[in-house]
Amino acid sequence: MDATYARVLVATLTFVVAGLVKGLIGMGLPTVAMGLLGSLTTPAEAAAYLVIPSLITNVWQFLSGGRRLALIRRMWPMLLAVLVVTWASAGLIAGKGAGQSAAWLGAALILYALIGLAKVQLAVPRSWETWLSPAVGAATGVVTGATGVFVVPAVPYLQALAFDKDDLVQALGLAFIVSTIALAAGLASRGAFQIAEASASALCTAPALAGMALGQIVRARVAAQAFRRIFFIGLAALGAELLIRAVV
Repeated sequence: MDATYARVLVATLTFVVAGLVKGLIGMGLPTVAMGLLGSLTTPAEAAAYLVIPSLITNVWQFLSGGRRLALIRRMWPMLLAVLVVTWASAGLIAGKGAGQSAAWLGAALILYALIGLAKVQLAVPRSWETWLSPAVGAATGVVTGATGVFVVPAVPYLQALAFDKDDLVQALGLAFIVSTIALAAGLASRGAFQIAEASASALCTAPALAGMALGQIVRARVAAQAFRRIFFIGLAALGAELLIRAVV
């Protein structure tokens, strides 16, 4: 098979699987996409592929609820820190730090998987948000800039803020939108997200949406907790493979 067609096929299947996971559990598209593509291409190229599918699916997720302005007012310190630090840190994946980014990606996936498997239940008092939200945003920005994955520590933190189910889904969508925009800007400023990469990313959107639709259908027929466990175990295995390969 021609190498170009093989890459297109792999990217298509990757985003179907990533969309399937997002449709099932409400998140995971960038994480799965980076984990799978990170084994086949450079982390910077994998991150460029996920920009448009991630942006479109998360805009859809954020707009699905009715408390958009309230969430923006509550989350803006975290979002601002994510935006600035992700853009500033993008050189870690696209510049001089590109050689180490695969190892950082593997470590981030393992950490996220362990948090999920441990079912850690955190609680953050509302009074702490003033100083903790910017710190979490900055930490998330560094992880995103180094790996292209924007779930750690943002997702565990948002889960600890006592949002109700619908608000949490919206809050995750909003955080992922800002992270995606900041990552795209950071990659573009370093020449890693130009017309060619944007076109490839756009082509990955339809498979991602198809996977999401399939995931929503499957979600009604599969126990969510069982799937989450399988998902996190698979994610840990992907992370371990990336980490070992980068170190060896």
